[in-house]
Amino acid sequence: MDDSTDQVPAEPSRHRVAEQLMLDRMWDFSDPAASEERFREAADDDDHPAHVRSVMATQLARALGIQGKTAEALAVLDSVVLDGTPGEPETNVAELRARVAIERGRLAATSGNPADAVPELTRGVRQAALAGSTFLVLDALHMLALNDAGHEEEWAAEGFDVLEGTRDPRTLRWGVALHNNLGWTLHDEGRAEAALRHFEQAVEAADAYGTAEQQHVARWSVARCLRTLDRAEEALDIQRELARARPDDPYVQAELAELTGAEPTIEE
Repeated sequence: MDDSTDQVPAEPSRHRVAEQLMLDRMWDFSDPAASEERFREAADDDDHPAHVRSVMATQLARALGIQGKTAEALAVLDSVVLDGTPGEPETNVAELRARVAIERGRLAATSGNPADAVPELTRGVRQAALAGSTFLVLDALHMLALNDAGHEEEWAAEGFDVLEGTRDPRTLRWGVALHNNLGWTLHDEGRAEAALRHFEQAVEAADAYGTAEQQHVARWSVARCLRTLDRAEEALDIQRELARARPDDPYVQAELAELTGAEPTIEE
């Protein structure tokens, strides 16, 4: 296992929290094309400092990648200057290198090349630690836990250790993804009891720090795992509750069909 998180990180700076909140406001993952335009405009805005424009470019690349525009996204990342401007803090340089490495890893993973993603993501962990960005360390670790086959539990465990050292609610939200993703890894390995524990922990994290969407998905995952464990009545109760909140959710409707013997609405 890579020892990338053993380096002594820089002191976290308050501006990183404000920076991430700004990015959160600009992102709409359900509409990556609109997000692309916002980040493109911000990356070209000379009123922003050079570091901010470069950060915006990394998010532009991510928005392009979500739309399947991999070549264009890579070109944007290639254009980012990674050495910083004269006098720029080393933590800023390390943060930018972390963001570029993470987005390269994300692009490799979504393009069906998880093996190519791993070295970029491990580089992202190292640079994020040097930058003092716990948020980015966890972003990279959660991607490694998804893409480094055979080491999913180890990377997730590193993520859980990092989470124990933070109190920032936005950073603690990474617990939702880490627990949910590990739950699916265990579920697909036939370890449903262990998976259920992580799905339940994902619900706890989602209720404490997550979005409404994360709360919905976390509960769906618990119910799906309960079906695997032949605990159909408990699963049905949860899916019915989810259906009341979102009657048009096809995944909920498909589970209700499985649990009640009705005709399914989508294929699994």
